[in-house]
Amino acid sequence: MLDNKTILITGGTGSFGKSLTINLLEKYNIKKIVIYSRDEYKQDLLKKELSIKYGDKMNKVRFFIGDVRDKQRLYRAFDNIDYVIHAAAMKQVPACEYNPFEAIKTNIYGAQNIIDAAIDKNVKKVVALSTDKAVNPINLYGGTKLVSDKLFISANAYAANKETKFSIVRYGNVAGSRGSVIPFFKSLIEKNIKELPITDKRMTRFFITLQEGVDLVLKALLESKGGETYISKIPSFKITDVAKAIKEDCEIKYVGIREGEKLHEVMITKDDSRNTYEYEKHYIIYPHFDWWNFEKFYTPGGKHIKEGFEYNSGNNTDWLGVEDLRKLLKALGL
Repeated sequence: MLDNKTILITGGTGSFGKSLTINLLEKYNIKKIVIYSRDEYKQDLLKKELSIKYGDKMNKVRFFIGDVRDKQRLYRAFDNIDYVIHAAAMKQVPACEYNPFEAIKTNIYGAQNIIDAAIDKNVKKVVALSTDKAVNPINLYGGTKLVSDKLFISANAYAANKETKFSIVRYGNVAGSRGSVIPFFKSLIEKNIKELPITDKRMTRFFITLQEGVDLVLKALLESKGGETYISKIPSFKITDVAKAIKEDCEIKYVGIREGEKLHEVMITKDDSRNTYEYEKHYIIYPHFDWWNFEKFYTPGGKHIKEGFEYNSGNNTDWLGVEDLRKLLKALGL
């Protein structure tokens, strides 16, 4: 399906965009990959890094300076594009709280621009990256991503007779990504800080690797029919355990839950359970609109989950202990 196709990645210079680009270059005979982002320095760094290993394939990679806020620029970038992976967003919770209008421009108006450009330029599929923070949001970042998710789902109806299909992939912080707890704890230890700050001893998170995130996006890209929200089945861990996995004899200082922070990551709400199907390694939440036809758009092989089910990192049945985390972090080089 992806052989000889052109794929554009918004926000493509991040760790996800880099990993996705490598996967596409190694696993498929891609015609062209377009990295669309606004930071020329990051584009230059990524280009140099990719050139070392994939020099003979760099004629397939293009770097396009642009912002998702700029609709005209998106229209130019979307010329002859088959598939779009939308990863661009303002993601830092404090930054969004302090700059709310900027977060709205990027995360909401940017999503609308992606939708319009994709439909008008006859893109075949768009897969948009979501976040656990969009589920029952309690901060502005989550609120903007909830609106973004709703826009992408409804875009399947908005497209009318056009063939463009939109779907969503939802997961939380990727292990080791910028802003996540693992590199933060490691940076404190390197500074010889003996006490690791933990907001609440009850706090849990899901554990997903960068490769698992990329795999789910590729699955959605290959299988989606329009309107689905894909969610990985992944293990949970306690924040206290990850601190012990990084430094066995660490001291812990409880500092209290920060503004806009949750005790547990929620991926599927009880209300969503009515439209959720379980597959071997993932869940799919299907839309509940009159324009969506179950027989036409359902992906075979799923089992309708029990109404009232909620999938969050606190009630998960799959857990990583201290030793499990230690082995995983070592294997991932974290």
